[in-house]
Amino acid sequence: MSPDLLIRTARRRAGVSQAALAARAGMTQPEVARLERPGSNPTAQTLTRLLGAAGQRLALAPLQAVDETQLRDRLLLTPAERLAGFSASQRGLARLQGAISHGTH
Repeated sequence: MSPDLLIRTARRRAGVSQAALAARAGMTQPEVARLERPGSNPTAQTLTRLLGAAGQRLALAPLQAVDETQLRDRLLLTPAERLAGFSASQRGLARLQGAISHGTH
C-alpha cells in the first residue's frame, strides 16, 4: 500500500480529522493533507509518527519467504547439473505455453 493510502486509512480507522491527526503528531493539517495526496513520499520517521498518532504501527514484512533448503540443494549440484535442470524447466515451460495457446491445457 502506498504511503498516502496508509496514512489516510489509518486516520479514517481512528475516526479523526486531518487536523486532529496533525495535532496528535505535532504537525499541521496542511502537512497531513499533503502526505495523504497520491505520490507523497514521507520519511519512515514521519510515516511511523503519523501512524502512531492514529493508533497504528508500521510493520515491515518480507514479500516472499525464501526456502533455504532449496538453495542449499541447488548449490550442491555441479554447474552442468544446474544447466540441465534449467534447460528441462524451460522445455516444460515452452510445452505449457504451447498447450495454453492451442487451447489443449
